[in-house]
Amino acid sequence: MMMEFELKTEYIELIKLLKLLRLVESGGMAKVVVEDGLVSLNGVTEYRKRAKIRKGDQIQFEGQTVVVK
Repeated sequence: MMMEFELKTEYIELIKLLKLLRLVESGGMAKVVVEDGLVSLNGVTEYRKRAKIRKGDQIQFEGQTVVVK
């Protein structure tokens, strides 16, 4: 499934984006799924919890693809 997220600032941290989109239940869970290598940024596994997500990036997590606009 694909969804779009409209970024209103220069960037958003990965764990904040996961929580904001309700792909995880809490900030703690967001940290765990990133640390466990369950999240991809532009097709590459991302382990940095505070990775800066910018316009044009794509996040993949549990069958969901988020396109940042």
